[in-house]
Amino acid sequence: MGTYRQIFYHIVFGTKHRKPTINENNESELYKYIWGILKNKKCKLYRINGMPDHIHIFCDLHPNINLSNLVKDIKVANNLWMKESALFPEFVGWQEGYGAFTSSMRDKERIINYIKNQKEHHKTETFEDEFKKLLTEHGIEPEQTLN
Repeated sequence: MGTYRQIFYHIVFGTKHRKPTINENNESELYKYIWGILKNKKCKLYRINGMPDHIHIFCDLHPNINLSNLVKDIKVANNLWMKESALFPEFVGWQEGYGAFTSSMRDKERIINYIKNQKEHHKTETFEDEFKKLLTEHGIEPEQTLN
């Protein structure tokens, strides 16, 4: 019998000091690059989007992959590529921590739509408020936020 799994993660992380350094004209290049990293690790990307100061990734985690290593690999590879590509001249790096929230099949479409509509949400909500809301929704005390 084969191995079956369904491990959805909604991963969120910000730029260093939450500075708006992800150039919106080139963000799709960045998203393609992250998609490539996920594919190489046998993880399926369902949706990626973000704002100049943070990124949301909704993906399936391959059972052989450790979540913290995946996030670290995405950040390290991106950090290098973003600086070398010269597409993001303002970019200095990513913040240390990240948020990662598991979800069920039932929530899949809702999360995909939420990520798809990032630009809309952030007309009225800051990244900080959004992140606090995500923590609260998942039963995590907001004072444990990441710097």
